[in-house]
Amino acid sequence: MLGPGSPEDHTSPPIISPSPSCMEYVDHPIPIGVTPSGGGQIIIVPGTPGHVSRSRSRSSHRRYRGRSPFYDDPYYRRRHHRRSYSPEYYSRHGYDRRQSRSYSPERHYRSHDDNNEPTSDNDSKSNHSPENNEASGSDDQQSLFDVLAINPTVHNAIIAGDLHAAEDLLTQGIDADDYNHELYANRSVVRARNSEWDSALQDAVKSIAIQPSSLGYISKGIALCGNEQLWDAMEAFDLSFVSRDRDPISVDVLLSIKAVALFNANRHDEAMRRVQDLAAAYQHSDTLLCSVVNSYLSVQLAIIAFEDGWYSEAADQLNDIIPSITNLCSLRTLFEPRLKIFMVLFGWDLDSLWQNANQRRCDALLHVDQVVEAKDSNLRLKGDAAATAGNYETAIELYSTAIALDPSCHSLFTHHSRAKLAQNLYSEALQDAEMVVELNPSSYVGYELKYAALHGAQHYDEAAKAFKIMLLKLDNSPDAQIWNLRQHYVSLSEVEDAVQRAVDAHLENAPLRLLNTFTGRLCDRQALMHTFKASTEYKELLFSSMKHPHLQTELVDEAVKMYFPWVMLSHRWESKEPLLHDIHEKIVYDLDPVGTMTKLQTFCKISRDAGHRWAWSDTCCIDQTNNVELQRSVNSMFVWYRQSALTIVYLSDVPPSAKSGALANSAWNTRGWTVQEFLAPNVVLFYQKDWTLYLKNHSLNHKESTSIMQELEDSTGIDARALVAFRPGMTNAREKLQWASTRVTTLQEDVAYSLFGIFGVHLPVIYGETKQNALGRLLQEIIAQSGDITALDWVGKSSQFNSYRIQTSVLSLRNADIVDLASTLYAQLDSMNTPRFANRRLRLPCVAFSVTELRRRRGQDQEKFFTYEVKADGLDDLLITTEDKLIRFSPARPTLQTFLIIRPWKRHDLGLPDFADDAQNVDNWSEPESPLDRSPDGYPGENEPVGSESHSRALRLIVRLGQPFGALLLAQQRSGEYKRIASDHNVVARIKDTTSVHDMMDVRTLEIL
Repeated sequence: MLGPGSPEDHTSPPIISPSPSCMEYVDHPIPIGVTPSGGGQIIIVPGTPGHVSRSRSRSSHRRYRGRSPFYDDPYYRRRHHRRSYSPEYYSRHGYDRRQSRSYSPERHYRSHDDNNEPTSDNDSKSNHSPENNEASGSDDQQSLFDVLAINPTVHNAIIAGDLHAAEDLLTQGIDADDYNHELYANRSVVRARNSEWDSALQDAVKSIAIQPSSLGYISKGIALCGNEQLWDAMEAFDLSFVSRDRDPISVDVLLSIKAVALFNANRHDEAMRRVQDLAAAYQHSDTLLCSVVNSYLSVQLAIIAFEDGWYSEAADQLNDIIPSITNLCSLRTLFEPRLKIFMVLFGWDLDSLWQNANQRRCDALLHVDQVVEAKDSNLRLKGDAAATAGNYETAIELYSTAIALDPSCHSLFTHHSRAKLAQNLYSEALQDAEMVVELNPSSYVGYELKYAALHGAQHYDEAAKAFKIMLLKLDNSPDAQIWNLRQHYVSLSEVEDAVQRAVDAHLENAPLRLLNTFTGRLCDRQALMHTFKASTEYKELLFSSMKHPHLQTELVDEAVKMYFPWVMLSHRWESKEPLLHDIHEKIVYDLDPVGTMTKLQTFCKISRDAGHRWAWSDTCCIDQTNNVELQRSVNSMFVWYRQSALTIVYLSDVPPSAKSGALANSAWNTRGWTVQEFLAPNVVLFYQKDWTLYLKNHSLNHKESTSIMQELEDSTGIDARALVAFRPGMTNAREKLQWASTRVTTLQEDVAYSLFGIFGVHLPVIYGETKQNALGRLLQEIIAQSGDITALDWVGKSSQFNSYRIQTSVLSLRNADIVDLASTLYAQLDSMNTPRFANRRLRLPCVAFSVTELRRRRGQDQEKFFTYEVKADGLDDLLITTEDKLIRFSPARPTLQTFLIIRPWKRHDLGLPDFADDAQNVDNWSEPESPLDRSPDGYPGENEPVGSESHSRALRLIVRLGQPFGALLLAQQRSGEYKRIASDHNVVARIKDTTSVHDMMDVRTLEIL
């Protein structure tokens, strides 16, 4: 927790001890809060920050209040009498005198963004509206030193108070290069800080003679003010406006510099009036600079009054200005880059401004016998000092005493609350925050403190309410500086939306259900989100994200990722595995630890003990009865294992005393699904029957174990590099197929389905089809995407699920009529364009099948879903379930609306590329053991007709089109376009008869809404 006064503190003034460079003490330094009677009085030393000349008496100072003593000032003359500059003056500075009857550089530069239309000093607000505040306080302000060419080394020396070192550095530079105008201008500034006015003026004149610059004229103006040559000084400041075309220095900074130089020349009233006029020009906009300058100069006036013996007036002035300084400190504005220029040019000590003002106020109150008020101020100063030093217990005691003296001061409660927050005393800090709200209800500060206390106490809902009110107070504040603070925060709704997007994106690659290892409950997506929103991590993420000027999406994404890592289980299914309905709405840990339930419970406990909240097992985390979920799970499982934080492999048949080689001989190593389950994950741990680590290897990742990976390589034939860092895809398709050739699965179709993730393909999952069908579809997809025909010979010998089936199907189609139709169809499809969007419509090439009959089937949930029996030319009958209520029709009861079943067309379905350039083709494969080299009768291609290559491609296309495919049901609209009828699961269609090529000849491009 930050103490009062730190730069990050939003509400408390910075409490920084006076720098030794800016104050000297008689006899010894005065501790904070010690009164003059305690042993010495603070003396402001001339030439140091805070020095104000007292050449004018207090009575003289009052004497000038009736009228300005600065009648000879050109600024004053321009306001009360028009002054005529010579034509040469206007010409020299590139200003068209006709644009204004009375020339003013301030007016010229203030209006250059408005087509050079002249404006007065008091009506230029366009660049300081709240909408432009951010811009006005960033780039130009931060580049101020670059524009003025203040030497960085010199700047650092000046800030550190080592003026002599700065002058020596500059003198050395001038000796080496006496024609460098920037060095002369910088040395002029340093010498002016040392009150060496004549030397400073000489350097400024030399700098301008070499090359005119803004800093040259500014340093000249300061030096002339020091010599009381005020007319010439004002002209030098005016020339700083026009020393370069469209000088990027903000005009208000230059005007403020001019006013401060006048103040230091004892023209106090005139300087203050200029600052007030400048503030009036920025009414209802960015008044920061004017506020800081006015506050600093007001404190100096109060110091003058105090030193002249006007203690009551000094106390009144400080009472008036300290709240403004406190507000500036709370807004952290005293640390803005644009204010450093005043520290360099005039030695201002902005860091100690608040403390010095309060110390002077305390001294003034003591001199007028206001002891209680002085004691209160003294206690507050001591409390702030203690808090700055990190001694919060002492600070709390001092603030408590001060509150007892003045229980109506909301700022005391503010400091009291912050000190208690630093001590984690959230309940007590909340009480103080409530007092701040009560005493100053229009301010945001009390709600900010209230939020901090509630957040620290982990009362997140109440903290969110306080935070919302705080933002509302900031939004509705009439003060531009406070309004700007709103830009430092992101709204709660914006963060909530960002977190929801991050969760949705992360869970897109997560299992549909996960076991909460902390509670033992199974959670679907909705329950996952509910659990996250109820967590401490979610609340902390919201509040930490809101306290930034811009939404930190990277932090949000990382926090979501850290909350949702999951552990996957890879194992061999045993009898009576717990299924979804066995654990749904139950606590896994409370179920009887019998049989395979023990395996699930132990898996969850090990995952929990490893620090993972979520776990997944294929036995109980998939609804085996839901075809849609089953299809998505099969196609996504590789990604789930890949994205897991850890995969635990349970070897139920490997005893605790097993030696190396037991993993290779485990039944787990023979199963089809386990191939992707150890290839996909990045982190894997193998556990033996008693749930101890295999071979007592306690490394964090067994994929980093050379001996275990070597054992797997020897037993599976998979290269160790692939075992450790496998990438899915079509590369080396034949080798990947061979990995699975000896594996077994409970369901024959799973031989193919378990390979989908390894090849990175998404295909319909059709449980009930034969193994040959499933493998045939997978082979077709591999060849279509990769063009690698070696996949057709993946077993290495003739088998029931290699290329023999496809080749036989092709040969069975070889008659003249079919070949001609197939070639025509091939040509039609070859000429089709790729799908594209135009005018918010999808132009989709496809093979269309006319729907001839649509009947609704009686069943459950008829109010929400409708199941239809669909008949289409050339296709097997289909069942489609949809929320749409469709027109029923049949040949006996036709309808005017057209319905189609379509197969979206992909160009890679045209078949293999032409390998003629490589002297090999599909019908003349070079390996002698491949069945592709022989006809069914065993004789190599003896009946092949001329041009068999093109015919073979066409016939292979027919075979592929004859396989089951993902179909769409379309209904034609009145405008002629088609609309897709949404189904609750993928529509898988099958061709009735592959030899009926004419049923597949309806090739068209449809416009789909």
